[in-house]
Amino acid sequence: MTPELHTIREELEAREAATLSPYATLARASRGRETPEPEDPIRTCFQRDRDRIVHSKAFRRLMHKTQVFLSPLGDHYRTRLTHTLEVMQLSRSIARGCALNEDLTEAIALGHDLGHSPFGHAGEAALSEVLDEFEPGSRFIHSQQSLRVVMYLERRGDKVGLNLTAEVLDGIAKHSKHGGNLAGYHDVPSTLEGQIVRYCDRLAYINHDIDDALRAGVLATSDLPRQAIGRLGERGSQRIETVVQDVILQFRSHHEICLSPPVLEAVETLKDFMFERVYLNQAAKTEEPKAQNVVKQLFRYYMRHPQELPPEFGPEALPGDSLPRRVCDYVAGFTDRFAVKKFRELFLEPLEMTIPREWDV
Repeated sequence: MTPELHTIREELEAREAATLSPYATLARASRGRETPEPEDPIRTCFQRDRDRIVHSKAFRRLMHKTQVFLSPLGDHYRTRLTHTLEVMQLSRSIARGCALNEDLTEAIALGHDLGHSPFGHAGEAALSEVLDEFEPGSRFIHSQQSLRVVMYLERRGDKVGLNLTAEVLDGIAKHSKHGGNLAGYHDVPSTLEGQIVRYCDRLAYINHDIDDALRAGVLATSDLPRQAIGRLGERGSQRIETVVQDVILQFRSHHEICLSPPVLEAVETLKDFMFERVYLNQAAKTEEPKAQNVVKQLFRYYMRHPQELPPEFGPEALPGDSLPRRVCDYVAGFTDRFAVKKFRELFLEPLEMTIPREWDV
C-alpha cells in the first residue's frame, strides 16, 4: 500500500502537536487570516508571517531608526533593528525553554516595532503633539501604528497589507506596556507567546539601554541601583540569563508568563532608574528638541502640500483615512537620516545655509 503523502508543513504541524506544551499555540489551530489564503506546502502559517515581516520595507527601515540615542556616532549603539533582534532572541530562548511556539513568538517579536517613528520616543511624542493640532484628540501610539503598517501600509505586489494571522496581529497590537508595571494585566496578548514578547521587549531595552548609556557617558557603573544589580547581575549577559531562567522556571511551576517577585522587583527598580536618569532626564536628551522640530515641521509641510505625498499615502490608497492620519503614516515611516535629509531639502537648502552635518538643524 502506498503510504499517505504529507506536505512538509503538515509534518511540521504534527511535530508541534507532539512536542510542544499543551499551553502552546499550534499553527494548525490558528484563528487564520482576515483574507483566507491557500496554505503553504512548506511553511506553517506563523513561519510565513515571520518571512513576510522580514521582507517588508518597514522592517528594513528599522536599521536607521533611533532606539534611545539620536544619530549616535559610534558603531555599537543600538538601533531599532538591533533592539528588535534582541527581543526576538530573548523571546525564542524563553519560548524554547517553555516548549511554546517559537515561530509565533519570533513573528510577533520581529513585527512589534514596525510602526516606530524616526528619533525614537522623542519622535513619537512629537507626532502625537502635531497630530493633535490638526485632529484634536488623536494620538500617535507606536503599537497601534505597527498594526497599521502590517494591515494597511505595507504592500505585497498589488495586495494591501501583509495579511498576517490573528495571533501575530494580537501580539503586535498588545506588546507595549506604555511605561506601566510589567506585571500589569491590562490589554495582555491572548497567547502565551505574545505575552513572552511583551516581557522581552522591556527586558531587552532596559538591559541594552544601560549598556548604551554607559558607553555614552550618561551613566557610570557606580550609578546603577546596587540591590537590583546584585539580584540580576553585574553584566548585561548575567542579567539576561537571570531573567530568562526566571521566566522559564515560573512557567514550569505556574503555567503563566511572569517573573518571580524578587526578580520582578529588581527589573522594575531598574526601569524606574532608567526613566529618571536616561529616558526622561533633560541633561541626557539635549538633542531631542531639534529632532522633534524636524518631525513637526515635516508634518506641517505635508499638511500644506498634500499633493507631494507619495501615491500610496493618497486618498485612493487609504480610503476613509483623514489627511492628518495619512501624513502621520508617511512621516512615521521616515528613518532618522531620511527625515533630516527631507528637512534640509525643504527648509534649509533654499537659504543656501552652511550647516554642520550633525544636527545643527
